[in-house]
Amino acid sequence: MSDFWLYFKLGLEHVLDWNAYDHILFLIVLSAAYTFNSWKRLLILVTLFTLGHTVSLVLANYNVVSVSSQWVEFLIPVTIMAAAIFNLFTAGREQRAEKLGLFYIVTVFFGLIHGFGFATYYKMINDSNEVLPLIEFALGVELSQIIVVFLVLIFAFVFQMLFRFNKRDWVLVVSSIVIGMVIPMLIENWFF
Repeated sequence: MSDFWLYFKLGLEHVLDWNAYDHILFLIVLSAAYTFNSWKRLLILVTLFTLGHTVSLVLANYNVVSVSSQWVEFLIPVTIMAAAIFNLFTAGREQRAEKLGLFYIVTVFFGLIHGFGFATYYKMINDSNEVLPLIEFALGVELSQIIVVFLVLIFAFVFQMLFRFNKRDWVLVVSSIVIGMVIPMLIENWFF
């Protein structure tokens, strides 16, 4: 197997590994309020999230910025909880507060936090400073994000169109389930 496919596959599997499902949960709550009709807004959000975690992955890999893994492991579930709570308070509102630049800035910031988590894993699998394996790993992460977001959109379509869930109820149920899954992560990683 070529190095490209090795690091690409490692990036892909890192996000899709259900034993490390925190990134999946974030993508679920980020995508829950969207449908195929609003794919452009969702694409902007996912792109901003990607920008954030790619920047922090690069900065951490080249030791420009160093963040304690204990903080990162705590802050990742905090970002998931914050996104899910945002969904609870904005469910059923068409414009959701996206017009505020703050929504997009927070998405980039959350991406930065998740990127430090990727960096911890990446440093375990590759301790070199080569750029190409880092890009290959990041591309694998991106494909996995696209897969997760696409699956969330499919589930939203099925539940909203076939089972006649209204959009508000879908967002409330999905976000509540995610909150229930994140609470144990917060307790486990609490270090104050």
